[in-house]
Amino acid sequence: MSDLTGLRNEIRAAGMRSTAPRISVLERLRRADAPLSHAEITEELLPLGFDRATIYRNLVDLSEAGLVSRVELGDHVWRYEVRGAEPREGEGEHPHFVCNDCGTVSCLPAVSVDIRPAPGSRRSVVAEVSDIVLKGRCESC
Repeated sequence: MSDLTGLRNEIRAAGMRSTAPRISVLERLRRADAPLSHAEITEELLPLGFDRATIYRNLVDLSEAGLVSRVELGDHVWRYEVRGAEPREGEGEHPHFVCNDCGTVSCLPAVSVDIRPAPGSRRSVVAEVSDIVLKGRCESC
């Protein structure tokens, strides 16, 4: 089965029509090593004839269908990354790293973060954690 057929099937299995913009957005996210903003996706897809609003609507639709997740890394910009029924290695719940100097965003699939009550605490106030963002300086900076 070709990658294109796989993307079409994945979109249809989520209960959506398999349109050219949806396929293109999902394919771009599949190739990404880290979450991408709407602007980053638009930069590549505009020359292919897709407009900004169509790309945004499809990001929202794919998010609502559970194929894509949104993450906000503290800079008020939504970034999107692929989620699927059969995730690739590194997909799933994982922390992200943001470089304070250059702004590079990286996925940290091999990092585990364990949140426990501090010694002497009666209980934790944390019931569920949805996102973990680590900030610092990347190796390049």
